[in-house]
Parts: sequence; structure tokens; C-alpha cells
Amino acid sequence: MSLKCAFVFAGQGSQAIGMGRDFFEKSDIAKEMIKLASERTGIDFEKLLFEANDDLNQTQFTQPAILLVASIAHKLFSLQSNITPTITMGHSLGEFSALVASGVLDAIDAVELVNLRGELMAKACSTQEVGMLVSLGLSDEVVETLCSQAREQGKQVWAVNYNSDGQIVIAGAKKDLEEFVDVLKGAKAKRAMLLNMSVASHCPLLQSASAPLEFRLQELLKDEFLAPVVSNVTAKAYNTKSEALELLPKQLTMPVLYKQSIRNIDDEVDCYIEFGHGNVLKGLNKSSTKKPHFNVSDMASLEATINALKELE
Repeated sequence: MSLKCAFVFAGQGSQAIGMGRDFFEKSDIAKEMIKLASERTGIDFEKLLFEANDDLNQTQFTQPAILLVASIAHKLFSLQSNITPTITMGHSLGEFSALVASGVLDAIDAVELVNLRGELMAKACSTQEVGMLVSLGLSDEVVETLCSQAREQGKQVWAVNYNSDGQIVIAGAKKDLEEFVDVLKGAKAKRAMLLNMSVASHCPLLQSASAPLEFRLQELLKDEFLAPVVSNVTAKAYNTKSEALELLPKQLTMPVLYKQSIRNIDDEVDCYIEFGHGNVLKGLNKSSTKKPHFNVSDMASLEATINALKELE
């Protein structure tokens, strides 16, 4: 019986200077993908990924950088292993990396697409100071109620990322978020901390980005899925271009149901493989699954993951 694996991909917040360097130094395929991505977008990815800079935390650069490294990791794995995904999913931006792994998007097309996505998100947020904050230790219901009460008072705050039990990210106007930190702490949050984000993801402030993103999606998406992709919006799998065209623009303005997604697919898989820098999703998954979680973030972890999977088979 073949191993049933979920291929998973992190989103913004997982970036770091130096990510992908090991792939670049040891793989001609990685070098070529970085070269092609640079030519396509006009972004110097060698400089962005490997030299100290401030651009990596700007969403129009963060998104293609994360997706590019994740796609390189997946490509190198697919060349060395015969394991294909039973299902793919990602956290926010990671859903686009999942589309690459499912064969719905070409990797370099996807780099261009999420560069545009980042630019559209930045433009939508350019008229005011916005941001995101993380709340730890409060239930979904408490955070949702507090956000609702704040909006009734004219504040712009929304619960947007359901990462794991007790960890929720809130997006909105920066001044409102700064005040909301004290509201969360007053409700006995273990921690409430503003994040280093240049946009307010997955909330109504991004509505203007939806239509132009959908237009480019129509041009670039294929209608052949090697594996279903889990939607952040519904926490359910889809496997047609028409569904993707409906769901991906909505993803900009609706919450990321990440923990719900993991719980919905957990009975269908034997393990999770995370592609890209670090191992961010492993920590989030702990409250939702006990299945093994592997990562491919450099050549050593690629080899270790392939060997571990052979033992599971």
C-alpha cells in the first residue's frame, strides 16, 4: 500500500535572509529556477534571498521569494522520490505553492502571479497604516466576539488566521490593532503581539485586489489537478479550475481556516511533508494531528525526509 502524504506549504512570516541558499549552491536546477524567476519578474532573487536587505519583508517581494524556495524544494524532492501527494494545501500564500505541487500552476508563472498578488495587496492597503497581530491563549469565540464588539465601535479589526487552538491572527488598521492589544490582554490572552507585516491580509480591506487577481488567474491556471488542493476559504478540497477561480480571489478577503483544514484531511493521510524554509507548520499542526511531519528546506533535510519516508512505506 502506497504512502498517503499531504504536501503542505507555509505563507508569509516564514521568510528569512539566506533561505534557499543551500539549494542554490548545490543544485543546478535551483540555480536555473532562480535565474528564470529573476528574468520573469525583474526581481534579483539572488540578492533578495541571500544578501541583507529590507525588501524581503515587503509583501510584493516576500510572496514570490517564499513561493520560489518552496517550489525549488518540491521540485528537487519530486526528482528524487516517487511519492506524489494525496492532497496539497498551504497557509495563505502557501495555497499558491500547493497549486504548483498539484500541477495547476507552472512554478515560474506562480512566482509572477504572487508578485502581482503582493503588489495588489500593498496597493489596496496603501491609503492607511495597516497591520496584523497574533493572539495566544484565547478561544476562537472570545476573539471573534471581541473583534465584533470593536467593529461596532468603528474599529477595523478582523480575526483572519485560525492557525491552531489558542492561536489566532487579527488584521486591520494599525492604530486599532495597537489599541486591541490591550483588549486582548484584558481578556487574559497569554500574549498579544503586533507582527512585522506590511499588509492586512484576509480581511475586507483587500477587496480591491480581488478582480485583477482573478483576471490573471484565468490566464495562468491549468485545469488538470495531479492532486486536490485544500481551500483556505472553505477548509475543503477542490480540483477544478472553475473552483479555483471562485475561491482564490475570495482568499484575499476571507479568513484562513488552517487548523480546520488539517483536521478535515487528517484521516485521509499518513503524514505531512512541508516544503520551503524552516518548519513553521509543524508547530501549528501539533494541536490538530499526531501524524508524522517532515520538512524539505535544504539538501540535508531533503535526504533525511526521503529516508524517513522509505521507512514508513
